[in-house]
Amino acid sequence: MPVTISDDVLAAAHLSEAELRRELAVALFREERLTLAQASRLAAIDQLAFQAVLADRKIPIHYGIEEFDEDLRTIDALERR
Repeated sequence: MPVTISDDVLAAAHLSEAELRRELAVALFREERLTLAQASRLAAIDQLAFQAVLADRKIPIHYGIEEFDEDLRTIDALERR
């Protein structure tokens, strides 16, 4: 679903499109509305770069049991290939 933000709004906020995407991704990640992978995709940067943005802002990475289990399932599936 495309969302259109006018150039006037970006100019008033003193943000580029890339900066706005990053800010939205950080806000949604901080509120636990997006996972790290989803937020980094929204920000259009790789996960390590997004983690660096979070670290600069002292925002902890949410990594709970569900994410750990998901990572284990992914590793298991990759090993079976």
